[in-house]
Amino acid sequence: MLRCVRGRSARGVVQTCKNYSVVGLDEVTDPLPIPTNIPRPSYHRNGIPSPRNTTIDLKSEEQIKRLKEAGFIAGSILDKTLAFAEVGMTTDELDKFAHDLIVKASAYPAPFNYRGFPKSICTSVNNVLCHGIPNTRVLEDGDILSIDVSVYLNGVFGDCCSNRIMGRGDEVAVDLVDTCKTCVLESIRRCRHGASFSVIGQCISEIVEKKGYSVCKEFVGHGIGEYFHGMPHVYHYKNTFGPMMLKNMVFTIEPILMEGRDEMRILADGWTAVTADDSRAAQFEHTIVITDDGAEIISPHR
Repeated sequence: MLRCVRGRSARGVVQTCKNYSVVGLDEVTDPLPIPTNIPRPSYHRNGIPSPRNTTIDLKSEEQIKRLKEAGFIAGSILDKTLAFAEVGMTTDELDKFAHDLIVKASAYPAPFNYRGFPKSICTSVNNVLCHGIPNTRVLEDGDILSIDVSVYLNGVFGDCCSNRIMGRGDEVAVDLVDTCKTCVLESIRRCRHGASFSVIGQCISEIVEKKGYSVCKEFVGHGIGEYFHGMPHVYHYKNTFGPMMLKNMVFTIEPILMEGRDEMRILADGWTAVTADDSRAAQFEHTIVITDDGAEIISPHR
């Protein structure tokens, strides 16, 4: 996910709040090895990605074919990792599980060393909005777990995110997770050749406002291809920004819904984004390609 505005830094503190745990920072283990035969993205050594594209490109049929392959791998690994997760496991265990599946598919775990990110997937729990670093914290009954899986395969990136409730969640948690997925699927239905990008934020806002939730405005969807993040920026709230969608544009839609107010902060690791009021959040993401008569999901997952 592309971040547009930087928040304040703070040291994470774990405390009990309401009927769920507020998540902070925990021990991060050493990164896992990647076989030498797996092709690497440009940033694999120094953590610095290639400059972002400044215009929205239209993909060739050959590029779309590769993007579908990468999206399919990312989506299938995401589903398997969410199914593997159990109360009592650590998010570090989930990272190892997903990492092994990614390299077995001859893909590179795209988050690893992207601007220095130390792990292979992102795991965001409860009050963590996104970019949670897998660590030794144990998953608890009722936790909201969002997992973002991204891969680099055949010269392109696949990117997706989904979530689940660990064990038994309360009614608000269940509704927050369900509403987040609904926002993505309904906004995709409005995407088509000639539509304005603003229809995405309009659709999501209509759904969220009825529920009384907030949409995080600091993170946006993005173009994707032979680059991990690029144009266009896809805003998940009401706006008048953006050009028209055109056939063969490829981008992500990935809103983060918050049960509290739309304010956030970044913890001391420089990555973990959390709600300012410790309320819970959920994220859902698909990558899509614009077609003649609508949009096609190219990161299929549950």
